[in-house]
Amino acid sequence: MALYSCKLGASDGKVLYRELEAAEPLSLRKALEDQGFYVFDVRKKPLQFLFDKGGGRRRIDNRALLTFNQELLVLFKAGMPIMQVLDAILERHTSGRLSEVLQQVREDVKAGSALSNALEKHGRSFPPLYVASIRAGERTGDLPRTIRRYIQYLKRVDGIRKKVVAALFYPSILVVFAFLAITLLLVYVVPTFSQVYADAGSQLPLPTQLLIAFTSLLKRYFLVGAALAVAAVFAFRSWVRTEAGRYTVDRFKLTVPYAGDVFTKYSVAGFSRTLATVLGSGIPIVESLRMSIGTLNNRYMEKRLFEAVRSVEEGSRLSTAIERINIMPPLALRMLGVGEATGALEDMLVDISDYLEDELEERMHVLTTAIEPAIMVIMGVVIGVIIVAMYLPVFKIAGTVG
Repeated sequence: MALYSCKLGASDGKVLYRELEAAEPLSLRKALEDQGFYVFDVRKKPLQFLFDKGGGRRRIDNRALLTFNQELLVLFKAGMPIMQVLDAILERHTSGRLSEVLQQVREDVKAGSALSNALEKHGRSFPPLYVASIRAGERTGDLPRTIRRYIQYLKRVDGIRKKVVAALFYPSILVVFAFLAITLLLVYVVPTFSQVYADAGSQLPLPTQLLIAFTSLLKRYFLVGAALAVAAVFAFRSWVRTEAGRYTVDRFKLTVPYAGDVFTKYSVAGFSRTLATVLGSGIPIVESLRMSIGTLNNRYMEKRLFEAVRSVEEGSRLSTAIERINIMPPLALRMLGVGEATGALEDMLVDISDYLEDELEERMHVLTTAIEPAIMVIMGVVIGVIIVAMYLPVFKIAGTVG
């Protein structure tokens, strides 16, 4: 999501300046207006890629946010007032980004601000979904329940993310070692053999000549090639950071055979669980949908889902609107329709998320099971071709002697 600088008018007449993340400016403006702000200006921050590293340091990671909310829940359930709760948490967190932010949040709350408003001032540290959940808990008067739901959400999302990373870890290691092994052969072993053959002055077979010519070019233009590769990577990353680039890449990801289905299920599972969490906090359906869109983490799917949100605003059922944009599997759509018809939409969204996560885990298992032997076969074929090409002159000499 992009970072926007916002100039807002509060209900008490104050002019506020905030830095908030959103998928697009229109949804951010609408969300701010729904929260009671008068929006003077919403402007995308320029040259954001220069600040990505620093922005990453400013965001509180999921583990720290989970620990903070667990402490918050325990202290609220003990009946402690908000100021004592913040003081107790600050005693445990004496350093780090969370401590810095909580110090400022404490001062704002002490000055009379609501906890959600104090957290919202640090939009780069706390996710918009978390701030909205806290605000909903304040409205309903049951903040501990809201925090408990958000803790469950964090644990589940972090769990599925760890499973995906674990599934991709071993294939990544194989790819790296295969690349290093082939590079070693081409850069060191083949030139050594080619020098021996050159000293012998023997006529080399065509495959050996082609391999030696290729390694000679590789050594001669290695630095140029490496520089071009680095430049291409930087150019590609810069292009992907643009809206058009990100949209094109995200759309392409969904069309990749087999892997596209994995990307789709991962995005929709996260969206469904987020929507269930937000609806359970008491936030209206349209606002919940707008808040949950960003968790898709796919520009193409986000744009399609905005179309569904507009349909819901115009009076369509959620299941009908999502069916029209074709981002959910048929069974998940039927489950969504049943949830709407029975008034159990929140529970059904959790079931949809569980179903998609189970499907995702199974697909990832099949994918990684197929990738590992494929990498080994490709690596074996490439190394075998190199070795055979280098030993062909030896075989030729042996045949001549025989």
